[in-house]
Amino acid sequence: MVNTAHDTARQAPAASPWSAVGVSALDELVYQSILHQPDADTAGWALLTGTSPDRVRASCERLLALGLLQPPDSMGGLRAVDPRVAIRALIRRRETESELLAATAGEMATAYEAGLLREEPSRLVEVVEGEGANAARLEELYAHAEHEVCLFDTPPYLAPRTPQLDLQADLLSRGVVYRAIYAATALEDPDVLFHAWKMVELGEQARVLPSVPVKMLLVDGRRAMLPLTTSEAGGYCAAVVRHSAVTEALQKLFELAWQQATPLGLPVGDGELSEGERMLTRLLAAGMKDEAVARHLGVSLRTLRRRVSELQDRLGAASRFQLGVRAAQLGWV
Repeated sequence: MVNTAHDTARQAPAASPWSAVGVSALDELVYQSILHQPDADTAGWALLTGTSPDRVRASCERLLALGLLQPPDSMGGLRAVDPRVAIRALIRRRETESELLAATAGEMATAYEAGLLREEPSRLVEVVEGEGANAARLEELYAHAEHEVCLFDTPPYLAPRTPQLDLQADLLSRGVVYRAIYAATALEDPDVLFHAWKMVELGEQARVLPSVPVKMLLVDGRRAMLPLTTSEAGGYCAAVVRHSAVTEALQKLFELAWQQATPLGLPVGDGELSEGERMLTRLLAAGMKDEAVARHLGVSLRTLRRRVSELQDRLGAASRFQLGVRAAQLGWV
């Protein structure tokens, strides 16, 4: 028995690269004929291509519009444009058209999502349950980030942090802006503080507030992920909110918090402070309470306050606020 399907697939001609720049098979054939026989006329090119003169004339009109032919002048009839010049121009034109189309994708996506929400408002929020499903959804959100990711970071932590940190590092390497606002209570955990500084070294823009309004990940201002469970409730359950007035409000909330938050700086130079003083200034800048700072440094409250007082004297600061201002001016935080 003959396998006609296989034979048909095998005999199907491969797509011509000319089609990528809007040149049909007939137009390509006519253009090739003009290149090889520039002195022929419409009738001659019709013989070469095996088609009618009318179809050749219509093809020449299209080739003129594409910039592959020069119009007739006093020196003679149609002439082909140098293919090296004409084809590059066609490619650039197609690239420009593709870029313009891509630029409208965001607007079209907004209309698409608005239509879906009108049709079925329940599409606005997706509830994700289970550790594996949450991890997969988080990875998907990071993978689709194009411009910026904004984060409110605060305890409790229901999932391991290491996979998320790897995703953050990948984002930064792709040039995506990453802004994080940490609750001061989060940085009381040595592991969280270490990883926050590590991300700052990689390019994360980090700030600190005494507390943040909600635990949240916001991607390109269009997708938000918020946990729905607490440590007391147990389990892994989160809400993913699609682009809507809700995500726009969350973006505004983040921007307001960002303006009020204190930058979490990079380490300072070796010659300016001792290792202990560097750590102390950074912990103070993070807005931590004395008890938490003392635990991080492994010293008593009395020793901590003495060291803070010594730093104030060294910088001529009458208060911790002035100490923070002077430390920032000197690039210590």
